[in-house]
Amino acid sequence: MPNLKEVRNRIASVNSTQQITSAMKMVSASKLKRAQDAVIQMRPFTAKLKEILDNLILSVGAEGSVYAANRPAEKVLIIVITSNRGLCGGFNAYIVKAVNALIKEKYEEQAKKGNVSILCVGKKGHDAFRKTTYKVDAHNELWDGITYTKSAAVAEEVLKRFAAGELDRVEMVYNRFKNAATQIITTEQMLPFAAEVAKPTKQTEKTIGRKPDYIFEPDQETILQNIIPYALKVRFYGSLLDSNAAEHGARMTAMHKATDNAKDLLKALRLSYNKARQAAITKEILEIVGGAEAINN
Repeated sequence: MPNLKEVRNRIASVNSTQQITSAMKMVSASKLKRAQDAVIQMRPFTAKLKEILDNLILSVGAEGSVYAANRPAEKVLIIVITSNRGLCGGFNAYIVKAVNALIKEKYEEQAKKGNVSILCVGKKGHDAFRKTTYKVDAHNELWDGITYTKSAAVAEEVLKRFAAGELDRVEMVYNRFKNAATQIITTEQMLPFAAEVAKPTKQTEKTIGRKPDYIFEPDQETILQNIIPYALKVRFYGSLLDSNAAEHGARMTAMHKATDNAKDLLKALRLSYNKARQAAITKEILEIVGGAEAINN
């Protein structure tokens, strides 16, 4: 039977933990609402931008863009988007696992040659990869208030390296937000300009069939050369917003489960405490009765 003092200490400890996890759950729920609104407001803009871009590419093609140069993937950069903080379930661990799987499946030869580098957005990803043989850089400051200006500066740096021939392939791995309980591990090719974007969809085919009334100034080719890097920066910014919302959803879910587990554990500990106390009382009664019988005899 456990010691009463030990059980009381455990009850106090679990009760304190439950209060912390409950508070963290409420904080994450509050942050999730703002992050979710940012993602929802961003998606119509990105959808319209993609529609315009698809129309341009279907009209003039993207072969002339330096960002569409499809070179052999000798030098690879993987952008890993994780969080700065933990206590969010498997949010970060799944990203690290997905990155390792991506390298093993697609870039194992490049990794052996030391041509795979990793750009971490988030301390958890940086902590996971800094001790590996990969070339690792980090931009953890992006989470100190997500803005398009800061994310565009990082994306511009990557675009310049690709245009200069320092990189042949750029991939992004992040958690895409679906709802508070579901995050989708997403791997996207950022550079060269993703071929799937140029494929006509049903929507773009309908739009092309209707001959949309776009007035291009100065001309389609010049606009295309400017809109592709802008679209890539918007995509990177959107992935940060998605990951941010997914992180708060994962933390809220994890803290909800932790609070429920603490509640179940408290119930079991209180039952154990009551049993131990009852056993102690029964033992004392038996000792008193035994002592009284000894005196009478």
